Amino acid sequence: MKDKLIIFDTTLRDGEQSPGASMTKEEKVRIARQLEKMKVDVIEAGFPAASPGDFDAVSAVAGAVKESTVCGLARAIENDIRKAGEALKPARLSRIHTFIATSPIHMERKLRMAPEQVLEQAVKAVKWAGEYTDNIEFSPEDAGRSDLDFLCRILEAVIHAGATTLNIPDTVGYSMPEQYGALIRNLRERIPNSDRVIFSVHCHNDLGLAVANSLSAVMNGARQVECTINGLGERAGNAALEEIVMAVRTRQDFFQCDTGIDATQIVQASRLVSGITGFAVQPNKAIVGINAFAHESGIHQDGILKSRETYEIMRAEDVGWSANKLVLGKHSGRNAFRTRLSELGIELSEEALNAAFARFKDLADKKHEIFDEDIQAIASDEAVVSAPEHYRLLFLKVCSETGETPLATVKILDGKFEREGKAEGSGPVDAAFRAIESIAQSESELQLYSVNNITSGTDAQGEVTVRLQKEGRIVNGQGADTDIVVASAKAYIGALNRLRSGLERLNPQL
Repeated sequence: MKDKLIIFDTTLRDGEQSPGASMTKEEKVRIARQLEKMKVDVIEAGFPAASPGDFDAVSAVAGAVKESTVCGLARAIENDIRKAGEALKPARLSRIHTFIATSPIHMERKLRMAPEQVLEQAVKAVKWAGEYTDNIEFSPEDAGRSDLDFLCRILEAVIHAGATTLNIPDTVGYSMPEQYGALIRNLRERIPNSDRVIFSVHCHNDLGLAVANSLSAVMNGARQVECTINGLGERAGNAALEEIVMAVRTRQDFFQCDTGIDATQIVQASRLVSGITGFAVQPNKAIVGINAFAHESGIHQDGILKSRETYEIMRAEDVGWSANKLVLGKHSGRNAFRTRLSELGIELSEEALNAAFARFKDLADKKHEIFDEDIQAIASDEAVVSAPEHYRLLFLKVCSETGETPLATVKILDGKFEREGKAEGSGPVDAAFRAIESIAQSESELQLYSVNNITSGTDAQGEVTVRLQKEGRIVNGQGADTDIVVASAKAYIGALNRLRSGLERLNPQL
C-alpha cells in the first residue's frame, strides 16, 4: 500500500495575498466548493484575525464545506487562535494552523524575541489551539533559514504540546531541492516522536523551485504539500497544486505515495480561480496552460498520430481538458443549456442561469460555433458575485482609422441617470477608458490591462481583465465579448463598480 499524500490548498489564504487577488466571501465559498469537488484534503480558508471580512469568509467556507477539512491560519497569539477557533465552529472537520518565525533574522528583527521566548510562545499557541480542535498544524516561519538545532527543539516541544502536523516552510523561496529534502530527512531522523506527526511543506517560488523543493521533500518523507491553484501567491507565488498532483501521479514508479485528488477537476478549478482573481494563466503553463497539450512541430505531430505516448506523458482529458463542442445554437432551449452546464460541473442560481442563457443567445447570434470555453466564460461572469451595478454600459462607439486620433463616445447609466462622455486616446481602448473616466472621475490608477482569447478563431470572445488602484485599494474587473473594445469597456466598468462598492478589501499581509 502506498502512503497517502495530503493536499493542503491555500489558494484562499496565501493565494489571495497576491496584490489584486483579494476575494469576497461569496467568491471564496465558490472556490472552496470546487476544491471540495476536486477532493482536496485540507482547505486553508483564510486568516480570521486579519479582518472582520476574513473572519466571516472563513466561517462561511466552514459552513459550506462538508468533506474537506477547513483550516484557519493564526499567529502564535492568543487572540488570533481564539478568532480562528470561533470562525471554524461551523466546520464538520476543522484545523487550526498556527505559526511563529524561527530564523535568527526574523526573531531578532521582526519579532524582537529571544529564541527561548519564541519556543515558549509556540507551545502556548498549540495548547490554545487544542481547546478548539485536536487537528493542529504548527509552522516555524522561515524554517529554511533557521538553525537546525533550535528547529529540532521547538518542533519536539510542539509535538509534546499536541501538534499533529509540522509544516516546514521555505518562506522566502531560498532553498535548493537537495538542501530542502535533506532538511526534511534530518528533522524526521532527529526529532523524538517524529513518527507521531505528519511532516508538511510550504514552498515559495522566488527562484522558480517551489514544485521541485516540494517534490524533493516528498521523496524524503513529507506527506503533506501546501500549494495553490495555478501557483497563485504573493511575490512569485507558491507551489502549483496541479503540478504537484500530476508529477506524483505520472511518476508512480518514482514516488511511494499518491494523492486522492480527482484530477479531472483541475482545469475547471484553474479557470475558476483565474476568472475570480483576474490572474490569467500563461499559455505554456504546465498542466493548465492552453498550450500544455498542443503540438506544433511536425515531428511531434507525426509521433502523436502514430502513438500518443511518444510525446504525451499524460492524457489531456485526465486533468479536465475537453475537445467537446456545444452542439447548441440560437434555437436551442433553456433545458439543453442547463444540461450542458451541469455536464461541465457548473451550478448557477435561477437568476444567474437566466442571465447566462440570455448572454448565450446573444453570443449565438454572433458566433458560428460555440465552445465549452465560451459557456464557461459566460457562466463565470454570472456566478461570480459582483459589486452592486452603479455604472452600466449602455452604448459605445469608437472611431479609429490610420493617421487619425481615435475618438470614443460612451453612454453610461450612472446610478439612475444616463450620462454621455467623449474622449480621444492613443488607441480605441485608451479612448474608451478615457471617455468612461470622464463620467466616473474615479481618479484611480490603471495597474493592469490583460487580454486573453477564450477560444481560437477571429470570432473568438476576448476576455479582458482590468486592475485599478486607488488609495491602497486594488480591484479587478472582467469583461468578455467578441468585440475586444466592448469587452475592455465592460471590464473597466466592472472594476469601477467594485472600487465604488467597497466589496474588495486590503489583503492581510501579516
